[in-house]
Amino acid sequence: MSEVITIGDAMITFDPVLTGPMRNSPSFSRKAGGAEFNFAIGCARLGMDVKWLSCLGNDEFGKYIRNFARGEGIDTSSVRLMDGFPTSLNFKEIRADGSGSTYYYRTPSPTKALTEQTLDENAIRNAKLLHISGVFAAIDPKKNIPLLKRAVTIAKDHGLLISFDPNIRLKLWSKKQAKEGLIELLPYVDIMLTGEEEAELLFGVSDPESIVDACRKYGISTIAIKKGELGAVGYHNGEFITAPAIQPNKVVDTVGAGDGFDAGVVYGFLQGWELEKTLNFANTIGSMVVSVQGDNEGLPELEDVLVQTGEKEYLER
Repeated sequence: MSEVITIGDAMITFDPVLTGPMRNSPSFSRKAGGAEFNFAIGCARLGMDVKWLSCLGNDEFGKYIRNFARGEGIDTSSVRLMDGFPTSLNFKEIRADGSGSTYYYRTPSPTKALTEQTLDENAIRNAKLLHISGVFAAIDPKKNIPLLKRAVTIAKDHGLLISFDPNIRLKLWSKKQAKEGLIELLPYVDIMLTGEEEAELLFGVSDPESIVDACRKYGISTIAIKKGELGAVGYHNGEFITAPAIQPNKVVDTVGAGDGFDAGVVYGFLQGWELEKTLNFANTIGSMVVSVQGDNEGLPELEDVLVQTGEKEYLER
């Protein structure tokens, strides 16, 4: 049995060797990334048993991503290599302050072959928690929203928890499409992992208390609101917690921080931790991720996080 299962795309990510406008970078380094893929890696590095459902191109890049996931200990038995679809790509532009932009080349995505008919329902049944994201939904809304509804229905029927990150990418779909599509998934969600801007798009509100009220109307019992450099706000069982940010040594690349935060919240929740401890743990992961360039290179192992939080002593020699 897997502790965590997730569904989504993965891409080859090309990171620039120089900061600034992408047109001025003479070369790029090849890495692997993707929202659900990064989440799976984050969970695996924390020691959880993780299964990933996806399709990749039957090409060298697809084989590289699958092997990368295997090397992280992720169960890829439900990841298929598809003929006729190139593995998705993205190129990143990173500014001097660590922020940046992403340029996608993912049409047609290999995940077009992942349908309600090809969904590995047994894999979902044999897990504890299903994590879904708005990124996968946005790749092909007409197909993927029904597919995700089928997945969460199976999960609910078999007692799984559902965690959800709206992860809205407006380069992939419009505000109207995002709101209409993602609202359909909310009645199935147990753990909401959202930023303030995403919540405003979905609910028309951006302050934490109003976000919590909006989520609770859909029956969502646990809410974690990501506030970036300002930390996080959480709600669970009537408890409202504000968790301050953990300041990184230096902000190098902000990509992947939200995925790491999600993994931290899911880990703490499955461990039965109090909300405050869970949020501090997740914030610590986020601060560690932004200190390293790359989508998932900075996602830490459990021991590293515990050293950062002071729960474990680091012995250099």
